[in-house]
Amino acid sequence: RRPADTEIDWKAYMQEVEGFSNGTLDYTQLKGDTGPLVYPAGFVYIFLGLYHATGRGSDIRLAQYLFAGLYLLNLLLVFRIYCRTNKVPPYVFFFMCCASYRIHSIFVLRLFNDPVAMAILFLAINLFLEEHWSWGCLLFSLAVSVKMNILLFAPGLLFLLLQRFGLLGCIPKLCICALLQVVLGLPFLLVNPVGYLTRSFDLGRQFQFQWTVNWRFLPEEVFQNRGFHAALLLAHLAGLGLFALHRWHSSKESILTLLKDPAKRKPTSPRLTVNNILWQASCVCLLNASAWIVFILFSSNFLGVCCSRSLHYQFYVWYFHTLPYLLWCTPTTKLAHMPKVLLLGVIELCWNTYPSTVCSSLSLHICHGLILLQLWYGTAPTPVSHTPTPSRKPTATSKKAQ
Repeated sequence: RRPADTEIDWKAYMQEVEGFSNGTLDYTQLKGDTGPLVYPAGFVYIFLGLYHATGRGSDIRLAQYLFAGLYLLNLLLVFRIYCRTNKVPPYVFFFMCCASYRIHSIFVLRLFNDPVAMAILFLAINLFLEEHWSWGCLLFSLAVSVKMNILLFAPGLLFLLLQRFGLLGCIPKLCICALLQVVLGLPFLLVNPVGYLTRSFDLGRQFQFQWTVNWRFLPEEVFQNRGFHAALLLAHLAGLGLFALHRWHSSKESILTLLKDPAKRKPTSPRLTVNNILWQASCVCLLNASAWIVFILFSSNFLGVCCSRSLHYQFYVWYFHTLPYLLWCTPTTKLAHMPKVLLLGVIELCWNTYPSTVCSSLSLHICHGLILLQLWYGTAPTPVSHTPTPSRKPTATSKKAQ
């Protein structure tokens, strides 16, 4: 039998999109039992389709079948990314598929919108790896329109676009992202633009202490304090800056060289492509270009998760499928495999502790801290020359790059 709380969020989603189905275009008037609609317009269109496909949201069993299909599609997209990077041992995929009760619950039991956004995001990353950058940016923006947590990948994506195209070359890609947001939100922007922007892109929203997974060990007054939120934002920006300067940037030149046209850069700062296997000089273990793209995007998101003001239980899907890569992208000896598997297990245990406790939240931060230390010291700069792998011959630059 379904648990009693299975329908809570699904019912609220259906109530929110039902108002739009009935002709309500003022975003401030779209509400459900759990409160006002706080997601961008892409969420409305996708869940409106589910609303009609499931008999106005009444056929929850059908919805769960649809989300089971989404779960399998999401795994396929993630596996394809991991196969391109060739960094994670095969046995780890068992844990990704079978060892997380919480992820199965988020996808198939509770029917949250987070899995929808992440599946679209992983499709966008697959397009980036195939050098379909314009289509990838379009899908990335669509994922943002379902839920804003996708913006945690945005700093890494901006870095990749600058590295691949330079400042002038990446502007059209950014315009694609912005234009899709305008097109999707246009019906609501024409009626109440301020209401739409403040509701769907509310960065100052307060979270309830009772649902936090990561800050349970703090007093509630500290958790709700604006100064604490500002400190987390500064820590996030500092982390992004340090990684961009010392771990993502592979050239000895200034990071400002990314603003130049790639054709005008010095040979020591080569353009990042996927089909030309460029071996980066900023990693102890040689990473091909696919692995480097994934490293930048996944580490960008992970920094945001570590500095989040509050993580709710459904937010686990934001980074669950990226954890194996973050753990195994650095050099791994035979004896180091078990501690990494143990880290995955402890993180899983923390997310399955309900309600969260002081011990579980502290343990989660310790695990996050260990992963960050591994990423920092495991990708320390070393004098490795930019030479292609002997087993593969360099080919001409792909014509797929948009």
